[in-house]
Amino acid sequence: MRRGILWNTNRPGQDLKDVLPLISWTFFIISIPAAIILFFVSDGFSFEFTQGIWLNLFYTVYLTILPVLWGGYIIGKRIINVRVVKLNHKRLSVFDMFIREFIGKFVLGYVSLGLTALISACMVAFLKDRRAIHDFLAGTYVERGH
Repeated sequence: MRRGILWNTNRPGQDLKDVLPLISWTFFIISIPAAIILFFVSDGFSFEFTQGIWLNLFYTVYLTILPVLWGGYIIGKRIINVRVVKLNHKRLSVFDMFIREFIGKFVLGYVSLGLTALISACMVAFLKDRRAIHDFLAGTYVERGH
């Protein structure tokens, strides 16, 4: 196994323990404040804004640009100290992240009606190198911070 991969197959039972902080930080730091703001701005809870393409496009741009500017990190990855890295350890480019996020996640997700997300989850769970479809397309992987 390559050193620096997010999950270590030599530590059985540790995968869930490593992922839970990401889930909890994302929920408490991003989801709850966003829900409170949306509650007051929209006079109640409504999920209509999530049904359109604009939120998805905004989120994809965020996931594409921020890692290029911030050394492979986005806010959630920075909190738990993991980042996206090129296989050849060169600096991430906008093109790399465009392929990873827009083509590998956004476009394939819409075209496959979400099937690629399920396949990617299985790849991360069962493959030795823990890379998903979007990682293979862009030549990237996720590693613990340096």
